[in-house]
This record gives sequence, structure tokens and C-alpha cells, in this order.
Amino acid sequence: MKKIFSTLFMALIAVAMMGQEPVITFEKTEHDFGKIHEEDGRVSVEFSFKNEGMSPLVLSNVRASCGCTTPKWNKEPIEPGQTGSITVTYNPNGRPGRFQKTVTITSNAKESTTRVYIKGEVIPKQAKPVNKYTVAVGELNMKGTTLDLGTIKKGGEAAKGELEYTNLTQADHHVELATSSADNFMFSQVTLADIKPNEVGKFVFMLETQVTKLYGPIEVNAYVVIDGKKVLDDAHKLTIKANIVEDFSNMTTEQKQQAPIIELQNEYKLGTIAAGKSHKFSFPIKNSGVNPLEIRRVYSSDETMKIKEPKAIKSGKKGSVSIEISTKGLEAGEYMRDVIIITNDYLHPIQKVRINFAVE
Repeated sequence: MKKIFSTLFMALIAVAMMGQEPVITFEKTEHDFGKIHEEDGRVSVEFSFKNEGMSPLVLSNVRASCGCTTPKWNKEPIEPGQTGSITVTYNPNGRPGRFQKTVTITSNAKESTTRVYIKGEVIPKQAKPVNKYTVAVGELNMKGTTLDLGTIKKGGEAAKGELEYTNLTQADHHVELATSSADNFMFSQVTLADIKPNEVGKFVFMLETQVTKLYGPIEVNAYVVIDGKKVLDDAHKLTIKANIVEDFSNMTTEQKQQAPIIELQNEYKLGTIAAGKSHKFSFPIKNSGVNPLEIRRVYSSDETMKIKEPKAIKSGKKGSVSIEISTKGLEAGEYMRDVIIITNDYLHPIQKVRINFAVE
């Protein structure tokens, strides 16, 4: 009988002790920030709670599910009937898009683990002109100073391209373009001549191939003139590139049968050239087709080579390309140079001749 009474007494004590435990109750356990902007930085929300138990409440740990979320709370005991709060801060930097994070609270409450949640959507930063236009051109800034118009068919529609510029200074500026008078096959336009701070304008370039006799890769320069100060240096230079090719697409069968055919040797070994001296030589080109072989262009990327190209070569005849190689400034050793020949042979419009020599 005594044993039964003792067991019952201990149970009553346990129930009484359970009634003395703290109880944590939150006003809300979820917060939606909605749409927030990345450039605005961190956002915070306060989760308020109350101790509805009969003994002091102690939060032993509050941890977030991600390093981008930081909780802050009072570590002092919360007496029965009193309130406390946990401040949760979210850092959106570098985290565009929707998010949902969990904060876990560990305490001595009857339910030792509780959770609160935050969510929202981060609107990414808009790229500012200073981030996009990194190349300084006088008082302007640009994304780049080179425009490649790609491959253009001779006599076809004009090729058109543009380069953007912006004004990152605090003053207004007047913008113009200066081009070489020899480059009369390229036309340019400034869309925003009088540009205010943070405005964006465009340099528009148009290349008319039928106006020029050039074939192959070309490079034309234009210079940015700001506030009337014409400075023709690399700091103000824009480069426009293109590759002009002949259009053979409309040739008839008869024209193809009557077309010229180029014949040449594709490599020459010149032996040894004395240092500081020049060497002249020539190589033949034959037309084994019917119509005249038109030499559109002969060039080399090596500016030390002087090249003289032949005129049109009649059927069955030969012409020659004359070259003068200067070894001035070259160290002793083996060298290789390429000469490019562009003609109206529709099957082989571009030919390369490799020239090998040694300097001693």
C-alpha cells in the first residue's frame, strides 16, 4: 500500500514540475519580404514571442540555415508573462531570385525546438554605365574601341555597325568624329552629339564596298573629337575592321567555264640573307583559264616587305610578283613570311605563298 502511494506521489510531483516549464509562443512564425532590391542591401524582421509558462525561458541557441541569414537575440532569461524577440537579417548581395530560409530556436521550453521562416524575391542589380563602359576615350567611356563588320561581299549592301559611348563625368560634352579623307568609302554618324552626364550615345559606321577598290582584310580609323579638341592619337582612336570578298554567287555556267585559273608555287626557300641588307626576288603567276586573271590584291602582314603586284594576266600568260625583303633590325636566325594573293579565280580566290629565309 505504501509502495502504491509513493508511486502516485512521485507522478503528481512530475506533473506539477511539468506545469512549471516555460512555454514559448510566437506572434508569427513566417515573414514574407516580398520583392527586395539587391542594391538596397540587408533587410531585417523581428519575430516577437512570449513566455507563457511558469518558469524563466532561456534561448540556448538560434541558428540559421544559411550564412546569408543572421539571427540576433537576447540571451538573458525571459520571465513568465514577459516578451522577447529575435531579429533575423537577410543579405541579398549576390543572391538574385527567390529565397526561403529557416531559423531554428533551441530553448528550455516545453517544446525545446521551434522554427521561424523568412522568404522573398531578390531583384538583381541593374548594371550601371561605369560597370559596362570600362574603356576611357577622352572624357567619354566605351565598351570597346574596335568594331568588326565581318565579311562583306563586294558591291553588295552597305555594312553597318555601331559602338556605344557614355558620359560618366559631371559636365555636358559635345562629340564629333574625324576620319581620314582617303577613307571615303566609310560613312559615320554620331547619334548624341551633345551628351549630358550618364546619357548613352552611339557612333554608327557604314561601309560602302563599291566605292573602294580594296579587297581582303581592311582596317579604317576614326578619331573621337570632344568639345572641339581634335587629337589624333591612340587614346581617341576607333578601329573599324572588315573583310571584303568578291561575290561569285551569281556566275552562270558559261562564266564559270570561261573563268580564269591561277597557277603558282606556294612556297619558296631563299637561302641566307646578310643582316642589315635587302633582298629582291620575284615569283611567277600563270593564268591557265580563259578570261583575264585580275589581281585584286597582294599583301603581307610583314610591313618590312615591299610588294609590287602584276596587272591583269591574259589567258595562257604569266605575270610576276616582285618582293623586296629588308633584314634591317632582324636578328640572326630562320624566318618565314606569308604573301596573300587575291584574284578573280572563283575556285581559288585566295592563295598563300610562303617565303622562307635565314639571316646571318
